[in-house]
Amino acid sequence: MRKIVLTFGLIAGAVMSGMMVLSLPFHDQLGSGAGMAVGYASMVLASLMIYFGVRQFRDTERGGEIRFGEALKVGLLISLIAVACYVVAWEIAFTNFVPDFGERYMAEMLERARQAGATAEQLATQEAEQLKFWEMYKNNTLARMGFTALEPLPVVVVFSLASAGLLRKRAG
Repeated sequence: MRKIVLTFGLIAGAVMSGMMVLSLPFHDQLGSGAGMAVGYASMVLASLMIYFGVRQFRDTERGGEIRFGEALKVGLLISLIAVACYVVAWEIAFTNFVPDFGERYMAEMLERARQAGATAEQLATQEAEQLKFWEMYKNNTLARMGFTALEPLPVVVVFSLASAGLLRKRAG
């Protein structure tokens, strides 16, 4: 199981991380909305490795049979490795290449609010909240890693559950 989990987890992590790193230079041109769409599309693509990993485990190590719980365990282990790769890639990118990401993102959000008709008071409140958050984000590595891990988590959990449900087979 270890080899399958590592192989498919690292492939999924490489796809997620690679797409994130490749899209960073284009963040200003894409904007946060399109950037998030690209990011989540790459997470969905990478999460297909969960399905293929569980299927390979079922077929090669379980003789074509697997229970839901065991399939879910394999899927979640693959997910854990993929998410860890994604977090490490973001930490490297954030600290070395885009340390001003928060300020740029905040400026974009404030501009959107301004264009949507936010009042000066609303903008000031939003800016104060964002400054507080980004200061914490920039200075607290564990919190930043937690927030980063939360990005792909819903996608990989859904794929793990779906893969376990689709691939389960009982003897008989």
